Formats: sequence, C-alpha cells, structure tokens
Amino acid sequence: MVNVSPASRNLATDTWVTATWDEFLAIAHLPQFKHARCYYDAGWMRIETRPIGSGHGQDNSILAAVVSLYGTLRDVAYVSFINSSFRKTGERECQPDLAYYIGTTEVQRPTKNSQPVDVDTWGPPTLAIEIASTTLNDDLGQKRLLYERLGVAEYWVVSVETATVIAFKVADRGSFQIDTSEVLPRLAIATIEEALRRSQTEDDGAVNRWLLKQFR
Repeated sequence: MVNVSPASRNLATDTWVTATWDEFLAIAHLPQFKHARCYYDAGWMRIETRPIGSGHGQDNSILAAVVSLYGTLRDVAYVSFINSSFRKTGERECQPDLAYYIGTTEVQRPTKNSQPVDVDTWGPPTLAIEIASTTLNDDLGQKRLLYERLGVAEYWVVSVETATVIAFKVADRGSFQIDTSEVLPRLAIATIEEALRRSQTEDDGAVNRWLLKQFR
C-alpha cells in the first residue's frame, strides 16, 4: 500500500480529485477519515467529511421504512445495508446511504464482517440510494456514473430540500429516469415522495401507518 501522509499530499475533501487505487486506499484509512464516506471511480476519488444533518437522517429513516414495509408486505426478498461500502477491487468503491440486494424468491446475502462488500464475489447491490442535502449535483452526476459502471439495477437520489426522489433504471452501463420501481415491483416513486412530505409534519408512526394503507 502506498504510504500517504497529510504532509505529503493535499488532501482535498468533499470534491473529486485524481488518485490511484493504492492512494485512495491509503488516504481512506487515515485516522482523520475514520468516519468519512469514501468513493472511487475511474481514477478519481471523493472523501466526504461534511457533517450529516437532521434532515438527511430523517429522510434516511423514512426511505428505509418504505423499502422495509413494501418488501415485507409484498413478499419481496431483500437484504438491507446502511452506510456500507461496496468494493470492486482496483476499480471502484462506493458507500451509499442505503443499499439493497433484492430478489423475488431468494437474494444474495453477503458475509457479515468488517470489510467492504466484495462486488466481484457478491455482485453489485440491486438498489442504491443516495440522500442529498448538499450533494445533489454530484449524486446526479459523477456518482450516477459510478453506480452505472458498478452495475446496480436501480439508483435513487433523494433531495432533502425538495422532498423529491429522482429514480433511475440502470442497464447497459447507462440509466434513464423512471416513475415506478422495477426492483420493487409497482412501487410508485410518487408514493415515496408523499411519505417524505408527510414526515415534515407527522411523526414516523403516522407516516408508517399511511404507508401500510398504501401497500396493502
């Protein structure tokens, strides 16, 4: 591994900078980035160190509830990950806010350990979700390209400011916007947005009860 120290490199954070894979790994393991979110794609890396606000955390909770309730009531097999890293060694790494392996009758279940999920072994997550409070342009731009190259089936970007969800189907290393999820069959994106709007004035229990009515 390359020995990279703060004195030997300009460690610009919260932006994409050029780096080799070995440089990325060395920098991501520096003590000051223990709680940072780390991304790498095609010779570029991004180390996110900005604090996560309450709006981001609340929307994360609502999105997790949406997928959990829908998957449970509709008998969809899924395994969920919160702030977990997914790695294709030597090529790319990402740490979405939420990620899911989803299947109709069975689903991949990566081994539980302290290492990033090995995409070469387990495949990419079926669904990746980024919740954007300050990173919307990046989530729709460079990160979208990363998830296309990684091979997820769907990618959702959630805007905390506007309570909107921009969902993409990913195929053939490209993506296009959709109004209804395909990995969570017939789940309308508008339903997710309504849940986000309700969460601005209602408690989580009330939002969940509303969701249950929609999903039954």
